[in-house]
Amino acid sequence: MHPILFSLGPITIYSYGVLLAAAYLLGLGMAVRRARAVGLDGNRVLDLGIWVIIAALVGAKALLFVVDFDHFTSSWEEFTTLLRSGGVFYGGLIAAVVVCIYQLRKHRLPLWQSGDLFAPGIALGYMVGRLGCLLAGCCYGRPTEVAWAITFTDPAANLNVGTPLNVPLHPTQAYESIAGLVIFVALLAFERRGRSFPGRTFWMFVLLYSVSRFIIEFYRGDDRGFVFDMVSTSQAISLVLAPLSLFMLWYLSRPEQPPAVEAPRGPRKPRFA
Repeated sequence: MHPILFSLGPITIYSYGVLLAAAYLLGLGMAVRRARAVGLDGNRVLDLGIWVIIAALVGAKALLFVVDFDHFTSSWEEFTTLLRSGGVFYGGLIAAVVVCIYQLRKHRLPLWQSGDLFAPGIALGYMVGRLGCLLAGCCYGRPTEVAWAITFTDPAANLNVGTPLNVPLHPTQAYESIAGLVIFVALLAFERRGRSFPGRTFWMFVLLYSVSRFIIEFYRGDDRGFVFDMVSTSQAISLVLAPLSLFMLWYLSRPEQPPAVEAPRGPRKPRFA
């Protein structure tokens, strides 16, 4: 595809970086608009979103470094490729959630309601960000003969992230982008149906993303780390988050129990007659 958009002398503008920035701005803008629509302070949500973006960037790179530790520590040149690599979405999501909880407590914003506000924007940003992966050639798929296979030919993709060239591959980046769009539409439609409760949209996002990511991982061809040589790191995380999200949807949906009312007592008898 086109990992490099253009160069201006020593400055190189990468397509992945541009689309990643667009993804974060799009998701953050949507969260701020949704917050103002329900009466929350948009400026506080904006500050929260900036911290979440920073945490997501660091967390995604950190998990990528961990799961591919041998590769990035083999030489200084390979370590510098970490800056050009996309990172692991789950690492960014987990780091963002941790920082988000801290910031929510600091600014006294409602936890689950804030998560609901951000969830559709995360899905929308994920859709755009995966298009950046498609242009960059990272997160590539396994060799295949399907009619919709994609073949990378740009040497920069191979140099930056090791993308196989001139080999038909599953377009897993497109699969994940489509999944992000489907999740985004599903979340907005889901909000208008059934009984609403705080945390519903956020945990539905976690459930849908975990299931889609687990399935798409079978078609990935890049080296991304495995757990017990059975499932990829992302699949292992999905196996934890999917049942957790089901539990949280059940737990948060429980009707609130009215406070117990003590039976009226009769007149108190004197202790001594």
